[in-house]
Amino acid sequence: MKMREKSELPTKTCPVCKRPFAWRRKWERDWENVRYCSERCRREAPKAADERAEVSRLF
Repeated sequence: MKMREKSELPTKTCPVCKRPFAWRRKWERDWENVRYCSERCRREAPKAADERAEVSRLF
């Protein structure tokens, strides 16, 4: 595999923290299903969705 610059790698935006994150070799086979930038964001995901629903009910 040819070495690439980090700027050449595909990126996604984490739905929890809204930060961009780049492809990693450990995600090579499963990149299509990767949604979160970290384990912490994955654990926080249900909480973030619940908070958004709570806010929308208030308005």
